[in-house]
Amino acid sequence: MSDAARTIADLLQRSNALGSDPANTNYAGGNTSAKGTDRDPVTGEDVELLWVKGSGGDLGTLQEKGLAVLRLDRVRALREVYPGLEREDEMVAAFDHCLFGKGGAAPSIDTAMHALVDAAHVDHLHPDAGIALATAADGERLTREVFGDAVVWVPWRRPGFQLGLDIAAIKEENPQAIGCILGGHGITAWGETSQQAQENSLRIIREAQAYLDAHGAAEPFGAHDAARAALPEAERRAKASALFPVIRGLASTDAPMVGHWTDSADVHEFLASEKLAALAELGTSCPDHFLRTKVKPLVLDLPADASIEDSVARLKELHEAYRADYTAYYERHAEADSPAIRGADPAIVLVPGVGMFSFGKDKQTARVAGEFYVNAIHVMRGAESVSTYAPIDEAEKFRIEYWALEEAKLQRMPAEKPLARRVAFVTGGGSGIGKATAERLVAEGAHVVIADLNLENAQKVAEELGGPDRAAAIRADVSDEQAVIDAVHEAVLFFGGLDLIVNNAGLSLSKPLLETTAKDWDLQHDVMARGSFLVSRETARVMLDQDMGGDIIYISSKNSVFAGPNNIAYSATKADQAHQVRLLAAELGGHQIRVNGINPDGVVRGSGIFAGGWGASRAKVYGVEEENLGEFYAQRTLLKREVLPENVANAVFALTAGDLSHTTGLHIPVDAGVAAAFLR
Repeated sequence: MSDAARTIADLLQRSNALGSDPANTNYAGGNTSAKGTDRDPVTGEDVELLWVKGSGGDLGTLQEKGLAVLRLDRVRALREVYPGLEREDEMVAAFDHCLFGKGGAAPSIDTAMHALVDAAHVDHLHPDAGIALATAADGERLTREVFGDAVVWVPWRRPGFQLGLDIAAIKEENPQAIGCILGGHGITAWGETSQQAQENSLRIIREAQAYLDAHGAAEPFGAHDAARAALPEAERRAKASALFPVIRGLASTDAPMVGHWTDSADVHEFLASEKLAALAELGTSCPDHFLRTKVKPLVLDLPADASIEDSVARLKELHEAYRADYTAYYERHAEADSPAIRGADPAIVLVPGVGMFSFGKDKQTARVAGEFYVNAIHVMRGAESVSTYAPIDEAEKFRIEYWALEEAKLQRMPAEKPLARRVAFVTGGGSGIGKATAERLVAEGAHVVIADLNLENAQKVAEELGGPDRAAAIRADVSDEQAVIDAVHEAVLFFGGLDLIVNNAGLSLSKPLLETTAKDWDLQHDVMARGSFLVSRETARVMLDQDMGGDIIYISSKNSVFAGPNNIAYSATKADQAHQVRLLAAELGGHQIRVNGINPDGVVRGSGIFAGGWGASRAKVYGVEEENLGEFYAQRTLLKREVLPENVANAVFALTAGDLSHTTGLHIPVDAGVAAAFLR
């Protein structure tokens, strides 16, 4: 292994070890670097290089492709052309002219810190214990008390080239130091070997935490308020599922958001504390925190046992006030060249007794925002336990939140997919049409709840689609009213609400009239007619609470209009579903909820219905071998094509992706052309 390859391997090993422990740094927070040499392919000579985590990466999962690689001589030469603090943002573009080779990640704003500090290995992290000292009102004194002269205090300065110069000077002036506490921000440590840098980082974190544990007050958040304590679990979950769609709708006033609910002991301790209102108003401090959580949360100022009605009314009042307050914050600090306001809705909503609701453009972003606010709670607890929590002021927060460099990073993000920010609920999603539909919806950016009587199938599909940040599995018997209610409540707790409903669950028994029993009739009507009604009713409640509109799709059948032989119960229930489409389109249109249907011909391949005996029955009716049933269906169509699950999924996408925004009450045939089933 070459020296450069060994340097990279050691850096990645250190980065992954530090980043995998949330006590060391938050998701995608901090950066690490290593200096070394590699052969210049042009000159054939060795050149000094810096390998540093690039913009947007995560230490815990960092790979070589996530490193920016720069020539050290060129980065260091930037000191001679640095135009000063007022123009330091120009230096980020200059980093691109220092890159070595091709590929790799874009250099981050912290590149200067890593390049200019005279140490072979540098770590910059955001540990809760370190930020607690960094945000304490007397953080400089505490740093000396905890570390002596081994760790140096650095007053708050926005990340950038000047901060890199400052830390480089501190390292030179304090040869005994192993690192520093960055006021309001985090820690930086260094070492001459990768192992030494890692040990120094962990030493700072460990000693900071030990000091807080040994000297911290027993109740840093003040007295416990029993009226705001966590509700019993069942009651807590029920209230969360009732409030979540309302809160999601409020948080989506400017742009649709996906939600995450956090129900941890840390959150409930904070919500029931005497200092909740005061500390929440101060907001977060570390730039990584408030860029994800906004400068402060919305806090419901009601006791835990407040009614749903009172809570909803108060949340709406507080949301209006929050938007006015955020707009005023923007207007206080915005300058002529500031980016436009990005939205005035909260990213974090705290509800005593229930928990924390966090929001983002997708589930991962929402979840991480919640994790960051939990980090902030830990920081506030630590700072308050030994001092007073004193985050950076709001003017500095604004400078970072509406930083031109941050705006440029957002503008570089790829365009969102057509169904981004939408949450789908697909019944019968564990196989056949439902599975294909779930796959298409996720591919187009949606989050999907897969509801199926067979939970194992649903879980397998959810895992294939990306797991809990993209798809969730629920067992649901759609013929059981309480089971449907419970399934919808659980779905809401996964992603915050629902936008796109696919009534797909079904089964069929192929029998002539005289052999069809009342049990046969009831079973098919219970699953499809009753089941679709129950799912539509319960999911419509959620969509009405959100006030964001939505889509309900019925997977009906060409049999809803075509009179085939030996199929009385199935075809009659499909006709029931088809008319539900028309009825609900008429009733829900005023709420911007569109209701449409899809009429497939028999879908044989991958179908749970056909595999469960329906295929054999229909093959017997038509006098063909079961394995030839798909081809038989194809040959009776005008296009001579077999209908596949993905063909139906395509129709679901067409109806919901936006191009048919003015269409409701429609039935789309997906039958390759069955003239007898033409709609009239």
